[in-house]
Amino acid sequence: MIVALTREPARALDACELTYREREPIDAGAAAAQHRGYCEALRACGARVVTLPPLDELPDSVFVEDTTVVLEEVAVLTRPGVESRRGEVSLIEAEVARLRTVARVEAPATLEGGDVLRLGRTLYVGLSPRTNAEGALSLRSLVAPYGYEVLTVEPRGCLHLKTGCSALDEEAVLFNPEWVDAAVFRGREVVPVDAAEPWAANVLRVGRAVCVSAAFPRTAEMLARRGYDVRAVEVSEFAKAEGALTCMSLLFRRPD
Repeated sequence: MIVALTREPARALDACELTYREREPIDAGAAAAQHRGYCEALRACGARVVTLPPLDELPDSVFVEDTTVVLEEVAVLTRPGVESRRGEVSLIEAEVARLRTVARVEAPATLEGGDVLRLGRTLYVGLSPRTNAEGALSLRSLVAPYGYEVLTVEPRGCLHLKTGCSALDEEAVLFNPEWVDAAVFRGREVVPVDAAEPWAANVLRVGRAVCVSAAFPRTAEMLARRGYDVRAVEVSEFAKAEGALTCMSLLFRRPD
């Protein structure tokens, strides 16, 4: 069984942190409706969805992925790269601790979950504006006892590693070659996004399904031709906040 931990979006989402995108108005009502649709999509993929109440004082708090790196054996609480987001971690800790043993990243390390891509027993960590080398080293020390390898990646021109690539399954990666070098995934299958859809590389695998933003029909069609069970999900308001599909949930796999 998959448990998906989510949080309703803050009404002040349009005050979010931005690094690469120009600020645009975000419709709080539309964002709330899209978040409900997102949660319904997770349920349709077989997940049990747990939705936490909004934290209006923390504009980015809907992006729960950045607070925690979830593995079967442990959940690593992160230390976000911007001060305004660090309060999110303590406010989700109790919910995470219900589902996993907890470890934590400490200063001076910074690490955000959006920079951690898992493929099997390998964790790829993006050295980004939000995650530093100390963060990668800290994660390596915390997960090494469980048999995980940690490799660092240097994405280009995108907020998080998973802005530029994400897992299609245990051995295949969807990626934007302008932002992530395919060579780092040696031995894996690498699938480029449609060139007309550079932001399409963030997809969310839930069970046997792959959720793709409704904004990227060409990439969705290409994945469907490859045999993936593709589900289109509307997340346009969150894209204005540099968010995407993986950002809005923490997936915990539990025995049935």
